[in-house]
Amino acid sequence: MPSFDIVSETDMQEMSNAVNQVIKEITTRYDFKGSKASIELGDQSITAIGDDINKLNTVTEILRAKLVRRNLEPKCLEYGDPQDASGSTKRQVITIKQGVSTELAKKIVKKIKDEKMKVQAAIQGDQVRVTGKKRDDLQAVMALVRGMDTDRPLSFTNFRD
Repeated sequence: MPSFDIVSETDMQEMSNAVNQVIKEITTRYDFKGSKASIELGDQSITAIGDDINKLNTVTEILRAKLVRRNLEPKCLEYGDPQDASGSTKRQVITIKQGVSTELAKKIVKKIKDEKMKVQAAIQGDQVRVTGKKRDDLQAVMALVRGMDTDRPLSFTNFRD
């Protein structure tokens, strides 16, 4: 029986490359000369630091541009509120979204069931498994999910025929 998984994964190697490009641009740009602006990649988050809110916004805009250039969806980032840091700087923690959240998975399953397609959708941890008898039905589900407005990029993996 054909099946596939709906997942939300971020390529951490590409994310690391994008952050390294931002670091390189910060060190070479004239408007960042002598500033304490920086960016750092953690396991599941990115920490951006700027002298003031404007420099912090510039760092996050550079990050967004580098993500687009490296074919990563900017929707995979969740921006926290800017906080005061040491030395009168601003800090912002940006969380990298991984996996399909429970509420999004329920929304996907509900949308599939509302369309009355001849497939079964099941939530399995941080992914949604869709099975059906015909490959065409599964491709219709893929088109339906692509058309949905989600808070994170979704991809389809593990397609079995």
